[in-house]
Amino acid sequence: MDDYVNKEVVEIEKVIEENKNGAMRRVTTETHHSGPDGSERRLYRMVAVSFGMLCVLQVTLNISLRLVYSLTEERDQLPTSYNNLTEERDQLQREKDDFMEKFSNLSRKRFESCWYFVSTEKKTWSESRKDCLERGADLVIINSKKEMRFLYGLKKRVWIGLTDRETEGSWKWIDGTPLNTRFWGSNQPSSGGGHSTHQEKDCVELDDGQHQPEKTWNDSNCDNKLEWICELCNNNLL
Repeated sequence: MDDYVNKEVVEIEKVIEENKNGAMRRVTTETHHSGPDGSERRLYRMVAVSFGMLCVLQVTLNISLRLVYSLTEERDQLPTSYNNLTEERDQLQREKDDFMEKFSNLSRKRFESCWYFVSTEKKTWSESRKDCLERGADLVIINSKKEMRFLYGLKKRVWIGLTDRETEGSWKWIDGTPLNTRFWGSNQPSSGGGHSTHQEKDCVELDDGQHQPEKTWNDSNCDNKLEWICELCNNNLL
């Protein structure tokens, strides 16, 4: 709209300049033929100025009419835009309700930008992760001491998303990232290391029986049955 108005202003200036030049040419011509009559020159000048003003008024009227048309068109589109926004809001609410229904049988806690869903039954590590994935989440990944203290406060012995199943002794989170921040308990991890006389311990549990939040991880046999925590972060449906 600004570009259009600027264009029209330039056109107005051109019209005024052309009218002025035309008037001056007519005055010069009349002076050449009739002599330097001051009253005639003033008359021609008044006619030229009047004509120029009419041109300016015409251009201004054109701009005003186009502005009115544009505003009217935008006004007529408002009901459609409102209806579209209402439909999008209702659709988002339905999706949110359907999504939350998947977690209706789990205890729910929020921490910063994430939701944590705590199970009320016990399963193996693989079964626990499968349950989380089917709900659109995954086993919890712990990224900071602050988050660790929050989870410790839940007072649950649960599976978390840490394992060395792929390579013995190389602990990784379920998203493939290596373990950097560690909260192992005393003398942990204590994996059997593949010896037949020891039970393999390739999955990690959070043991709420420890007295220090930063020392609560134990490696455990993945076939043991424990409760678990699903984590879901940065989801606009929550």
